[in-house]
Amino acid sequence: MKSSDATPAPTLDPATLQRLRDLLARPTAPYREAAVHAWAVDRLTAANVPCCEDPDGNLIVGAATLADYRRALARRDDGAAVVLVAHMDHPGFHGTRWLDARRLTVRWHGGGPVRHLRGARVWVSLDGVREWSGVMQEPQPARHGHGLAHAVVQLDAPLAPRPAAARLYGGLAFRAPSWRAGHRLYTRVADDLTGVFAIVETAIRVRRRRPDAPALFGLLTRAEEVGFVGMLAHLEGGWLQRARRPLLCISLEASRHGPGARLGGGPVVRLGDRQGPFAPDGSRRLDAIATRLLQGRYQRRLMDGGSCEASAMLAYGLPTAGLALPLGNYHNQNLDGGQDASRPGGPAPEFVDLRDIAGLLTLCRGLVGKAWPNDPWAPVRERLRRRLRGARRQLARR
Repeated sequence: MKSSDATPAPTLDPATLQRLRDLLARPTAPYREAAVHAWAVDRLTAANVPCCEDPDGNLIVGAATLADYRRALARRDDGAAVVLVAHMDHPGFHGTRWLDARRLTVRWHGGGPVRHLRGARVWVSLDGVREWSGVMQEPQPARHGHGLAHAVVQLDAPLAPRPAAARLYGGLAFRAPSWRAGHRLYTRVADDLTGVFAIVETAIRVRRRRPDAPALFGLLTRAEEVGFVGMLAHLEGGWLQRARRPLLCISLEASRHGPGARLGGGPVVRLGDRQGPFAPDGSRRLDAIATRLLQGRYQRRLMDGGSCEASAMLAYGLPTAGLALPLGNYHNQNLDGGQDASRPGGPAPEFVDLRDIAGLLTLCRGLVGKAWPNDPWAPVRERLRRRLRGARRQLARR
């Protein structure tokens, strides 16, 4: 497609960017998502958007109670429903034992860098509000090679009173929780708080401007970075599998950039992950919406650098597609350089392009903006039939 055919690149207004940065400042780690959860509940409650928890602490957006959630999914006559999914955690550590007044042994959860970590700056939190700083010592890589197993954190100053070690959690720290450089937004955690942000923003906008729009649900999950644990708990509950109305589940992720998924090229209609392709009808619907709303400003790719929650939903029989933001320095590993990056392979802030985030918000809003095509393959099938009609005369010659 010629650049002259492309729609103007979407942008984030200052107020929206500030809301995003407020979220990116919230500490999070696997099983320690309370601060992100509280941010989402506060925003949704202020906008009168209903939400509730499932029994395992995943946050459901769009239903005030689990009974409401069950009833809404069971309504056959209300048309299709979209379920947007993102996770609230990011790789990080939990405290395990105090060695002395300033030194804390920690266990790492999830992926991350394994090189040049001695002396790396870290943040530590107790309640999701207060944070302290320190440095990492004695890093011990995990056997699988994709992250740490254990380390010692030396705090810059003793904590008084000193909390139980197991209550503390943290992660890698940089000059700030987030900062902007041109179109690039650097942050200690883009994966997957950008997806959480997109779901909350979309739900609020739909509530304010389209209260009669087709059903939109969000699912903000826990402990994705350690094997989709929160999502699996929700799936085992059977909430979505018992739906009687048509569903399209859409995983929102920040995933490592690559050919066909470049930073600044727009959000990606993710056709699959390492486990395999996503639902073709769902991907086709996303592609049609992206073509209409972001012509020339979106991308399509099977992003097989890792697995995401879409594969878990597919494994449980749910029609699932994916949207992704191209991500630099995946899991805080210096794979792509940039500001505050250490030596190659060491710690570095993740980064995304603000134009891609704006495009993702446009796509999420578009999912409830107009009725979906009943048959997303109808235009393709008609083109193929025209081709056949044009070739009939040649087929008749033997």
